Amino acid sequence: MQPLLPPLFVLLWSTGFIGAKFGLPYAEPLTFLLWRYALVVALMLPIVRLTRAPWPKSPCQWLHIGVTGVLLHGCYLGGVFTAIHQGLPAGVTALVVGLQPLLTALAAGGLLGEQVLPRQWLGLALGFLGVGLVVSDKLAGGAAASMFLPALVALAGITFGTLYQKRFCARFDLRTGSVLQFVPAALCTLPLALATETMAVDWQAEFIFALMWLVLVLSIGAITLFNLLIRQGSAVHVTRLFYLTPPTTALIAWGLFGETLAPLALAGMGLAALGVYLARGKA
Repeated sequence: MQPLLPPLFVLLWSTGFIGAKFGLPYAEPLTFLLWRYALVVALMLPIVRLTRAPWPKSPCQWLHIGVTGVLLHGCYLGGVFTAIHQGLPAGVTALVVGLQPLLTALAAGGLLGEQVLPRQWLGLALGFLGVGLVVSDKLAGGAAASMFLPALVALAGITFGTLYQKRFCARFDLRTGSVLQFVPAALCTLPLALATETMAVDWQAEFIFALMWLVLVLSIGAITLFNLLIRQGSAVHVTRLFYLTPPTTALIAWGLFGETLAPLALAGMGLAALGVYLARGKA
């Protein structure tokens, strides 16, 4: 695994929560995501044509890549955007999703046959404890428990999407794969948006900036890095990086929005960082 890919991925992935917070005052969450999906597909299709990128050869591969799109984009992004729209701070949303490495480790042995070392289990447990401290602090501070439900949907989507992709379609062309992932995500999101939202958008400069950032930097840049990391490492090794996104997101959110964390929450972030170190791969 190239040394610069993991820290770059963590930084870019963390800005996704910030981009959502920037844009959501101007559009409802699923409507926002539909514009994001549509622009990604509109940008990638000409690239696919100009570069003559290969499409998967079997319908089965089309289906597998589409399922990962629904899980990794439809469920994960839909949950994250809805949670932030309902008032859950960006940093806390990132922390809830940060439980993913533990869930992935629990499932990776049975589904993928990956071995998780005792040291890695300790690291994953510390990361879980760290995330739990931050969430408990927010609940004690008056945050509604219902705010966490969409974040839990996002957690399930990113966890099972990662495992599914590693198991059934770890390698595919990233250009055509983007199209095959985002189109099903959009098709699943559209009826929900029509049923629950007004579909209105206030096209202010902040929204346009947030939308383009999420399209170019996240949906194309960070997702490409994510797919490369899945190819090059085990599911457990890749997902442990998600323990680093909460403190990164919280730091950015503090600088941009003034979101603060209590000492208990800061201690939880420290435990999460220690957990990442212990859950790393073989030295």
